[in-house]
Amino acid sequence: MKKSGHYTRRTFIQNSFITGLGLTFSLYSCSKSSPQPDPQPTPDPDRNDDGKLAIMGVVIPARIDTNKGADLVIQGRGFAEGDHIIFEYLTNRYTVDAKAVTDNNMTIALPEALISGNTYRVTVKRGAQSSMLGSTVINIYFNAHIPDKEGMTIKGSVYAAGVGLANVVVSDGVDVTKTDENGIYYLPSTKRGKYVFVSIPGNYEVATTGKAPQFFQRLTQAANVVETRDFELTAVNNNKHVLMVLGDMHLANRSNTRDVDQFQQGFLKDINQTIDAYKNTGTKVYALTLGDMTWETYWDGFGFGLPQYLTEMNKINTMVFNTMGNHDNDPKFFTDWGAEDKFRDVLGPTYYSFNIGKVHYIVLDNIEYLNTNDRNYNAKLVANQISWLKKDLAMITDMSTPIVISMHIQLHTNPGLSGGNETTNYRLSNAQEFIDALNGFTKVHLLTGHTHINYNVERDVTPAIMEHNTAAVCATWWWTGHPSYAAQNHICKDGAPGGYAIWEIDGNDLKWTYKGIGHDTDYQFRAYDLNKVHLTKEEFAPSYTGSAWNTYAVEYANANSNNEVLINVWNYDKNWQIEVTEGGTPLTVTRVSVRDPLHIVSYSAQRLNVNAVPTADFVTANTAHMFKVKASSPTSTLEIKVTDRFGRLYRETMVRPKAFGYQMT
Repeated sequence: MKKSGHYTRRTFIQNSFITGLGLTFSLYSCSKSSPQPDPQPTPDPDRNDDGKLAIMGVVIPARIDTNKGADLVIQGRGFAEGDHIIFEYLTNRYTVDAKAVTDNNMTIALPEALISGNTYRVTVKRGAQSSMLGSTVINIYFNAHIPDKEGMTIKGSVYAAGVGLANVVVSDGVDVTKTDENGIYYLPSTKRGKYVFVSIPGNYEVATTGKAPQFFQRLTQAANVVETRDFELTAVNNNKHVLMVLGDMHLANRSNTRDVDQFQQGFLKDINQTIDAYKNTGTKVYALTLGDMTWETYWDGFGFGLPQYLTEMNKINTMVFNTMGNHDNDPKFFTDWGAEDKFRDVLGPTYYSFNIGKVHYIVLDNIEYLNTNDRNYNAKLVANQISWLKKDLAMITDMSTPIVISMHIQLHTNPGLSGGNETTNYRLSNAQEFIDALNGFTKVHLLTGHTHINYNVERDVTPAIMEHNTAAVCATWWWTGHPSYAAQNHICKDGAPGGYAIWEIDGNDLKWTYKGIGHDTDYQFRAYDLNKVHLTKEEFAPSYTGSAWNTYAVEYANANSNNEVLINVWNYDKNWQIEVTEGGTPLTVTRVSVRDPLHIVSYSAQRLNVNAVPTADFVTANTAHMFKVKASSPTSTLEIKVTDRFGRLYRETMVRPKAFGYQMT
C-alpha cells in the first residue's frame, strides 16, 4: 500500500477557502425578537445567573458537512463557561469543552474521533444537568475539492494520518475500483445497496462503533446525486494476528434454553479470556462470525433480533466482522434482497472484503432467501455476488496471496466413507461457478457454519480449496447446556464441545484449532470404552413412555463386549495422525462414520425423558472424524496419541474399563 505525498489535509485547509462545509455550525432561532421601545436595559429571561441550564433558540440542522477537527459555532442563548457538548451515536460518546462562549453562541472543536456519515445526538451538559439540543448527520471530508466526473455518483478519499493512500480498493457491492495516487476514488453507482465500503488494506484498521468496524458508509441521496464519502484508516502492524471464528450463535432470548444467559456466562467469559491472553502478548485479535447470529423465528415473539444481537456482540473484547446466515433474513419479505434489508440496516453490507496483514478476507452471503414455504431458501451465491467476487479478486495481482472466504452454508456436504475413502458432494447449487472464480489462487481457505458440526474437506482439485466447517457457539441450539438437563453438556451434534475456531496467522503462514467453551485448547478428542457404552432407556430416559428409544440410541442400544474403543477427533483432517498402543504394541486404527454416544444422551435422551419428540435437525449426526481400535482385553490400558497437521500432540492414557457418563473428557 503506497502513501501519497501529493495531498494532505493540512495543506488543503491552509490553501483552500471552504464554502458550505460548515466550518461554522450554526444552530439558529426560529423566530426574531420584536424591538423594545424602552431604551433602558431590561432583565434577560435567558440569562443563567442562577446556574440553571436553559438554552434557548436552538435548531439543529439535519446535516452538517465539515472538515475533521474543525471549529463549530453553535448559535443559541444561555450557554455558559464550563458547559460541555456531547455527541452520541449508539454506544459511542464524545464530550468536548467550550472554546468560547458569548451571549449568542458557543464555539467548540469537533471531536477527532467522530465517524463520518453517522447520525449524532447533540446534548449540552452543565454539572449534573443536561439538555438534548437535537440530532444531525455529520459528514466529515478530507478533501472537499474533489471534482465531479461524468457518470460518477460516489467520490471520496481514503487517508491515514492526514495523507491520502493510493491503491486502496473501494466498492459499492457492484463496481470495484482503486484510489489514485492522492487517495481519491470514483464509483458510477446506482446506489442499490445504499452503502460504499473500503476493503481495508493490510496493516491498517478502521474505527469501530461498539465492536463493529466502520468499513462502510451509508448513502442517503438519490442515485443521480453525487455523494462524497471518505474513509480514515489507522496504521497498525497486523501481519501477525489472530482471528476468532464464531459459528451459529442462534440468540433468541428463549426462556426454555436461557440462551442469552448461556452466551454471557459461558461463551463471553471464555472468548474474552482467550482474546485478552493474545492481546497481552501484543498480538492483534479480530473476530468473524459465520452467520445465524439470531433466529428470525423469534424476532417478534421474544423481542430479540439483530439490534439485540449487536448489544451482545459489543461485549466481545475485539472488533467483530459479521457474515449473514439464513436465520438472519427478515421473514416478512418474500424476496432475497428485501429480506436482507434488516441486516444491512443494523450490521451493514451482506458481502464485502478486507485485508488483515497479508491475508485477503472475503465475506459472502450464500443464501438465496425465497420464503415461499416457511422461510425456505436456496444455498446459492446469486449472480450479483459472483460478479462482484470476480471484480474483487481481480484487484489482487499476487496469486499466492492467502484467500480466506467466509460464508454461512457449507460448500461441501458432511463427508462420509466408502471403502475407507472419504466421500463428499457439493452443497452449494452453483459450487463450480464459485470455484471457477477462484482459479489461479494457490492458497484458499473457506470458513463455513450452518451444520453445527466440525469437518474439514481438502480435495485434490484446482484451485486447491480447503473448507473448514466449524461447529457452533450454541452447540445444539443451546439445549444441551441448559441447567434443567441432567447432562448439562454444551455439546454439538458431532460430539464436539460447543465452541469456536482460533486462527493464528503470521504473514502467509496460517494455523488453526478448535476450542471448546470451558475447555483448554489441548482438549481435541474424546475416547469411549465401548464395552461400557450401553444406552438404555432405564438409565438415560427413565420417564420415557414411548417405543422409539432404539431409533435414537441406534448402534449403542445393545451391549458391546468386543473390547473396542471409539475416538472422536473433532477437528480432524487427512494430515492428522491417530496412534494407539496397548502395552507398547501398536493397534490398528480404523476410520469410521458413526454417531457420538455422549451427544445422544445429552440431547435426544433428555427430550425423550420428558416425552417430547427430539427435533430432527438437532439429533446426533453421523460423523467421519471417528476412529476405532480393538484391544486384546477389557482391562488393558491404552496410550492414545493424536497429532494434528501442525505437529501439536494430544494424548490420553486410557485406563480401562473407562466408565461412560454425562461428564467425560
